Amino acid sequence: MPDWDAMAVVGRVARPHGLRGQVIVNPETDFPEERFQPGAELFVNRGGVAESITITTVRFQQQRPVIGFRGIDDMNAAATLAGAELRVPIDRLAVLPPDTFYRHDLIGCAVETSAGAVVGLVEDVEGTMGGSRLVVKTSGGVEVLVPLVAEICTAIDPAAKRIVIDPPEGLLELNERAKG
Repeated sequence: MPDWDAMAVVGRVARPHGLRGQVIVNPETDFPEERFQPGAELFVNRGGVAESITITTVRFQQQRPVIGFRGIDDMNAAATLAGAELRVPIDRLAVLPPDTFYRHDLIGCAVETSAGAVVGLVEDVEGTMGGSRLVVKTSGGVEVLVPLVAEICTAIDPAAKRIVIDPPEGLLELNERAKG
């Protein structure tokens, strides 16, 4: 079985849908139509073990996939998946165009300003392909939101786990949010 922690999140089950075991998924991929296809294998964490599940049916409702899985045949079985992350091994992800990155590539990157000041570590990436932001945790435990745009994130090197930013004056202070 694949290592759960070494896989990429591609969606989260929101809730069961209907009586036949389907679920509504909140996609966490920029390619939901390609990712969620009948016959595709996804993984869920069941008791600490990455368990394979196969998609049998898919339709989209308000940009969210409504998915049926092999062996999940009724509402009660579907309810056991509510809240579950859906993952795939990283080697099954699509190759991205230059200067685009998967979220998991950016998490854990050290963020510093072009002047060399340490900002913190990327804890998460929020938003969509059209408007994402880095959630950076400072050494003081404060979260700072940094827009993921070329004008601010001037150098991104996931292999070196480093991002250089050139934030406009006041951006970091303005975008601080208390974790709570």
